[in-house]
Amino acid sequence: MEQQTEQACIICGQEKEEGIVIVSHFICEDCEAEMIRTEAEDAKYRFFIGQMKKIGLQKNA
Repeated sequence: MEQQTEQACIICGQEKEEGIVIVSHFICEDCEAEMIRTEAEDAKYRFFIGQMKKIGLQKNA
């Protein structure tokens, strides 16, 4: 069985084991779930968009 190691979440910065990897950037399952539930009108939506932009910026650097 594959052992999982903790990674820093690009959204919250916490070290966690469970989550997804997008273009080599980790998003913990808690942040993933919160992003899915967040409405576009919510102030936190802009925060999530800003954090996700880091993925594109580092990929194209």
